[in-house]
Formats: sequence, structure tokens, C-alpha cells
Amino acid sequence: MNYAEAESLLKKCGQQQVLAHWPKLGKKDRESLLAQIATLDPKSLARCKKALAEGAVPPDSSKGVAPKVASLKGKALKDAVAAGEAELRAGRVAALLVAGGQGSRLGYEGPKGCYPIGPITDAPLFYFHARKILARSIRYGKPIPFYVMTSEANYDQTVACFKDNGYFGLKASDVFFFKQGMWPGMTKDGKIILDKPGHVFMSPDGHGGLLAALKKSGALADMKKRGIKSVFFFQVDNPLVEVADPAFIGYHVTQKSEYSLKLCAKRDPKEKVGIPMRFGKTYRMVEYTEMTDEQCNRKAKDGRLYFLYGSPAIHVFDRAFLEREASKDMPLHLAFKKIPFIDEKGAAVKPSEPNGYKFEKFIFDVLPNAKTAAFLAFDQKDEFSPVKNAEGSDSPASCKADMQAKWRRWMEECGIHADERVKVEIDPVYAVDAAALAQAGLRLG
Repeated sequence: MNYAEAESLLKKCGQQQVLAHWPKLGKKDRESLLAQIATLDPKSLARCKKALAEGAVPPDSSKGVAPKVASLKGKALKDAVAAGEAELRAGRVAALLVAGGQGSRLGYEGPKGCYPIGPITDAPLFYFHARKILARSIRYGKPIPFYVMTSEANYDQTVACFKDNGYFGLKASDVFFFKQGMWPGMTKDGKIILDKPGHVFMSPDGHGGLLAALKKSGALADMKKRGIKSVFFFQVDNPLVEVADPAFIGYHVTQKSEYSLKLCAKRDPKEKVGIPMRFGKTYRMVEYTEMTDEQCNRKAKDGRLYFLYGSPAIHVFDRAFLEREASKDMPLHLAFKKIPFIDEKGAAVKPSEPNGYKFEKFIFDVLPNAKTAAFLAFDQKDEFSPVKNAEGSDSPASCKADMQAKWRRWMEECGIHADERVKVEIDPVYAVDAAALAQAGLRLG
């Protein structure tokens, strides 16, 4: 793109201010700015401005009904596991990781997936996810292709982390990296914000951006070529997640579901998690901010919370459903934030109050479009302990404690008492569950 083409595009979008500092820019900054402008889509910019004009109006959740949430036991569990294992042995399962975040909130400079979380080894978050995939691939004799969505900011470092660690044992050809989209920040009146004289402020388009990114990158086409039917979706900050869990995969398949969600009981009535609700024949994820006090505290006949189960973003998608949704526009969510900007004289300003909007898409917004959906309960202590905060709850310290508690429970099931004063860490390839640990122990004799 040259200057004339950039100027023409910006005029059509009413964004001529993006070139306001052009005369003062050097050659490299001019080239960089033109490259950014070339990525701007007039249709998307128009959607952003429309979203700003309409404002964020929370949908009415008053008529929502709690969905039926399964809890697999006995024969139902056995049947689900058998169905899931059949899918894994047939090579019809893929893993999809959302890993666009940085570790800045943890005091770590780099991709969050590179953050050292191993209690003994300091192995990164990526290690535990990849090794679980490798363990199941070995057990079932077929590769589980691993699709890793990064952001523009951490793509190179993420790829380097995998390369430097030998892809954690996986074949490089079975790991597919791709970038999520980026959206420009805007002022209240819909003007694109510059954070440098020759640079547009951009931010990732949210985990819902993965649909467009899957299509654009060729990942969806790759899945189809490999014969993938079920796609296990999870987020990078939860090392306890049971990646490609056979029971969950099997339940998804036997229910002929297009979109299946694992749910866990809320720790308190107003826990900050999304709550799936049924509205007529469809389902929708309701944010905790959209719920009334009455809904948050409502009790069921058994005395438990009526809206008990929240979503920690552990899903299984039918690949054909992802393909269908990838061509559609998703709703935009607005976040009013403090965005660094350049004033009229070209001076950098760090605002003390929110001054602009970021735009995001959320993956669960496709839930109403699913012809069939399924919900499966799980125990939080076994599968969910995210690393979000530097200290306190959901911190590296709490996560490491939860990881070790889980491994100690496995050891107890195998008749081995683990002193809590001694650190424990188990490589997922050595044992991905208690049964595998028992078998590994027998082999070592």
C-alpha cells in the first residue's frame, strides 16, 4: 500500500487523522504505518463505530432457565469414556489452545504460556498442556494435532519456546501456530487512536476472534484434511485441565452436540463466571454482571444454588460447527480502558482515566447458534486452577498447591502416601491419571 491508497481508504472510513503526523515520520515509521493501515477493514471499522453509537445494552436474562447438567457416573461414565476413546483411536480429535496473553500481571515478561509453573522443574504452562496431548497420543496410537492461537505480540516468542523445548516431545508437523486478529482502539466518537505518531493502537480481538483466525490461517482446512471431528478448546492459564478428556469427548459425541461445555459449581453466589442459561430452545452464556441479585442467590429445591454451574472456558466443538460459524460476524463487546495516545502536537500521553474503547469477541457468543448443546459437570479441584494473579487466589502459589494436591490424590489411590512437606511433580507422559500412575509404578516394580 502506498500513501495515496492509504489516504483514500482512511477518507472513506472518516479516519484521516491517522496520517496527521506523516510529514514528521521517517522511512521505517512510514512503512510500518502503511502496513498497519493496509490491515484496516472498512466493514469492521463501521461495525466498531456502530457498536459505539448503540452502546452496550445487556440482554434481558430474567427468563433464563438453568440447563440440564450431566454428572457422569457408573455405566454412563464408562460408556462416555469408551466413545471418547474410540474417537481418539480413530484420530478424529484435535486440541485448540487460546494463548494470546502476556504474563505481565504475574510480573513475567513474555507469553503467559512460557510462565514457569512446575513445582519442582519450573516447567512452563505450555509443557503441561503439550505433554498431556503427547500422553494421550501415545496411549491411543494416533496424533492429536495441537492448534495454538497466539497474539501478534507473543507469536514469535511462543514459537521459539516450543522450538527450544523440542515441541515438548510432539512432532513439529502436529503443532499449528496462528495469530488472532487485532482491532484498533477508538475514542468515544469513533476515531482511531494513535499511540505513537506513526502507530495505531491495536489490541487482540478476544478469544472469539479464533473463528476468523482459524479460517484465515488455514487451520480449519488443516483439521478437515486430517479428518478431525471434535475440537477440544481450552485456555493457557489452567494447567489442571484434562486436555482431550475421553469422557468429555465421548459425552459430546454421544449427545450429537455441536458445542459442549464443561461446568463447575460456583464457589460463591456472585463468583465472576459466565452462566449458561436456556431461553426457549436455545442457550446463551449470561455474564455475572447481567444477573440480578435474586438470580445469583436463587435456590433450587435441594437447597443448592439454582444457577449453580459456571463456565471456566473448557469446551468441545464439532468442527463442522466451527466452519459454519467462522464466516459469520460475531457480536462486539466494548471495554472502556486507559489507552496511551498522541496529542495534536505529537506528544505521548498516558491517561489517568479511561479514554478509549477496545473491541473484543467472545467465543461463547456462538452458543445460541448451536443446533445441539451439552453440559457436563466436573470437580473444580481436579481440573481448574488458573494462573491469573500475582498473589492470593488464582495465583502461581495457589495453582502449584492445587497441582500437587491432585498428584497426591493419585498417589493415595495407588496406595502411596505422599508427605505434604515434600514437593511432588508428575510428567503427564509418565502418568496422565491415577490409573496410568498405578501401571507405571508396576512397570518400575
